[in-house]
Amino acid sequence: MKPAPLHEDVAGAPPGGEAWWLPTADGAEVRVGVWPAASDTPARGTVLIFPGRTEYIEKYGPAAGVYTAQGYAVLTLDWRGQGLTERAFPDRRLGHVLSFAEYQRDLTAALNLASWLDLPGPMFLVAHSMGGCIGLRALHEGLDVRAVAFSAPMWGVQMEWWEPPLAWMSAIAAPLPGLGGKLTPRTTLDHALYVDAFEGNTLTTDREMWDFMRRQLDTHPDLTLGGPTLRWLRAALFETRALGRLAPPDIPAITFLGTSERIVEPGPIRRLMREWPGGRLELAENAEHEILMERPEIRDRFFTESLALFAQQA
Repeated sequence: MKPAPLHEDVAGAPPGGEAWWLPTADGAEVRVGVWPAASDTPARGTVLIFPGRTEYIEKYGPAAGVYTAQGYAVLTLDWRGQGLTERAFPDRRLGHVLSFAEYQRDLTAALNLASWLDLPGPMFLVAHSMGGCIGLRALHEGLDVRAVAFSAPMWGVQMEWWEPPLAWMSAIAAPLPGLGGKLTPRTTLDHALYVDAFEGNTLTTDREMWDFMRRQLDTHPDLTLGGPTLRWLRAALFETRALGRLAPPDIPAITFLGTSERIVEPGPIRRLMREWPGGRLELAENAEHEILMERPEIRDRFFTESLALFAQQA
């Protein structure tokens, strides 16, 4: 374990944050960030934040501010292949893993840090998009959290009606020599914040948060990530299919989904939350994908509902 950079100049985070490089069991190294609970509040536990694809620690600085003010420590991380964590190719804009099991090794490293720092228990989970996929697998594998709040979890990838056969053909072919590292069709090497204008974008309807995210990437370009490789697509399709065949875990859960969602597939979210024991689906009217980067009333609702859920299970 050794200190890692934390870009506090763009994080909009509470004071006291730190970051470390942590080794994983397969020889990789991930960046993990921690913010302590505010000193003037009773300690209530630790919130784990699992970012989505293309995301990074600093993006969750404002969320850390909300949870630490209520007495929770916050731990989050850069999954391998994104943020400042090591990437697979010289072109850092390519998002790549061979299997989603690799993300579970990243999580194990992060939890080792939580233990080493003696972060307060119990633990709770906030998981967005791809982080929701990683989080669901972790719950099935025994992640010790009392409750979970999902934001637009990636339990399926949204596609046009004609795309699934082509996506699966690409996924099946991905292990062939020379193909796995190719960019997935209909994606680019640029981050969505640079591909789209604010008007009509698929991330958020809040201009202030759009500008906040752009400012982070403009100031620290090494955080930027573009489209995924065919091997990442293969891994994502196989993992979401496998998770969809499992009964939901018996743990208190709430899931927020924007009614304008255009990135993850809403169908599996609706189905799984109907089946989830004690689970609840909350629809955010006219919201896009980034619930925690949406309009203030939507962000506030997510934080209020997640904090209420966590308090009930403390």
